[in-house]
Amino acid sequence: MKEAPLPSDVLPPSRYIEKVSLLTGEVLPDDIQPKQLLVHNHRDFHVVDVYARYLMARAVQKTGDPDLVLRRMKEARQLGKKAVDVVASVLGTTDKTSIGKRLFGLKDKEYYFRFKRAERSAEETQPRLAALRKAAGDKLGRASENGRPAYRVLLTGGTGFLGKEILAQAADDDDIRELVVVIRGKELRDRKTKAVLRVVPPAERGAELLRQLWLEDHPKRAKFRFVDGDIEAPHLGIAADERARLRSTLTHVIHCAASVSFDDPYDLSFRANVLGALNALRFSLELQEAAGSPFVGHLSIETSYVHGRQAGALASEEELVFPRNFYNNYYELTKAMGSIETDRFLAERGLRVTQLCPAIVIGDSRNGNNRGDTKVVNAPINTFGRAKQALECKEGSWADRSRARVIARMACVFPADPSAELNLVPVDRVVAGILAALRKPDAVGSRIHLATDHRLTSGTIQQVAAEEIEVSVKLAEPTLHRNVTLPLLTKVLTSLDQPKLAGALKTLGSIFGSYSEWGQPVHEVGNDVDILGLPLPRPNTEHVFRMLCRHNRYVQNFGAIRDLDEISRREREWTRFVSALAERTGAPAGALTAAAFRKAMAAEFDLEAFKWKGAAGAAGGGG
Repeated sequence: MKEAPLPSDVLPPSRYIEKVSLLTGEVLPDDIQPKQLLVHNHRDFHVVDVYARYLMARAVQKTGDPDLVLRRMKEARQLGKKAVDVVASVLGTTDKTSIGKRLFGLKDKEYYFRFKRAERSAEETQPRLAALRKAAGDKLGRASENGRPAYRVLLTGGTGFLGKEILAQAADDDDIRELVVVIRGKELRDRKTKAVLRVVPPAERGAELLRQLWLEDHPKRAKFRFVDGDIEAPHLGIAADERARLRSTLTHVIHCAASVSFDDPYDLSFRANVLGALNALRFSLELQEAAGSPFVGHLSIETSYVHGRQAGALASEEELVFPRNFYNNYYELTKAMGSIETDRFLAERGLRVTQLCPAIVIGDSRNGNNRGDTKVVNAPINTFGRAKQALECKEGSWADRSRARVIARMACVFPADPSAELNLVPVDRVVAGILAALRKPDAVGSRIHLATDHRLTSGTIQQVAAEEIEVSVKLAEPTLHRNVTLPLLTKVLTSLDQPKLAGALKTLGSIFGSYSEWGQPVHEVGNDVDILGLPLPRPNTEHVFRMLCRHNRYVQNFGAIRDLDEISRREREWTRFVSALAERTGAPAGALTAAAFRKAMAAEFDLEAFKWKGAAGAAGGGG
């Protein structure tokens, strides 16, 4: 079925991608529909296809050799094609394609997709790149006040998970003299009528944000300034007089704003991740070209998953190629498109840009703090935690408790191959990389993965979750779960008057059913150390994931605590306790076993009041 026409402000994939004939090598003039570029448009269309993928997953688990399994599957496909030849001969037909689809789900693509090639060759771009890096170095050298580095930075996305951590670390960065945060006024609406009661101005929103980040009394509080704007508007929606002021002061732009909704449709993802990126790039180019501007460079925050599904192949930092196994969702696809636009501004317009590509960002490496975030990896952990609470509930009648336990058991099924690897990276490591890039002119023109070389398998995640949350989670083969188990669970939960849980499981399945399959891409790392100078070793992801589980369990009560002021208070007390525990034991809190951590919690922390019992906590000391 053909997709609906795209809105006028949303560009089609053909701006970035072309369809090429495998037979002739020629570019085909066919329209490219966004859905054609996603993984699930090319699978799950036939019972044989579903079962074959299930068998492949089982074979990988048995042999531990994905390459061998892929070779055997190719051999099986060849046998299937021979069987089609026999059937076609018996039936006296030449329409082998139709027979292959009906009998075995065989689909032979006579084309492939690729990103449109850059007009400039590597030989042409290298001299320009060297000149851009030299110019950035010269500008950086002149960005000083009283003999000290003095950077004045504009930030988009300051109210997001990553943006909040940038504010927190920038507060203690003496080289950052001013941080200008682009922020929209927030509409407060009547719950019943939806009428706008008032609009909270940017300055008020900023003051609230700083309070929640424990920065309202910080000595460098004055370095933060909040201006009205909107990334989806030209000039970032910033007023003309403010833009004039910024042209004469800004040294850097950090474009961090994006949509991280993995289930958004193409048009919404495009507006946030491509149009937003274009507006930010144009804004920075205007700064760079202004007479007398101190502008050094533009930092674009992308994602390492711009590489899509590479089936275990190495996703290179410097090279962006269309993934042979397509994209998991429109978030990845549009972030890749935004990265291409960034490349164009570098190569064609001479904008000094650096692309920083985090993997899956989770809480702080030391304590799991996430500023109230409940998305991505937090979502399944919270689902399992609420299931644990339902299993332990002793309220209500026997029938009600039994029903709740049945529902909870249904919620504890997660689509994942035990061998699938997820690249999780703590938010403090990512922001350390972003702030380091402000000082590195040699980073201009680079794409840098802010990822880890210590990836976690789904099996390890299952084991850690069982230890930390104390609930048994069953891993289900993703293809079978997506096509058989999940529809059945959704139907049963809906019949039990649990539509919200059914919807949540469907969303989790659609998101993690892709990222938890075997053959995930391996993200190359190295530029984070070689160019940005970040320290080795990279964070121990298992320790970080343990702290994520503990934070979600104790600080957020598995998503039940939603008030950001209360979360801020709790995180402050939590930080004091975890820091003291690490100092006393001489090891990161994440290195403690689940049992040891719970024992320390019972002895040193008042969960009911949510307050550390230690001296610093009693005295109200800083976090």
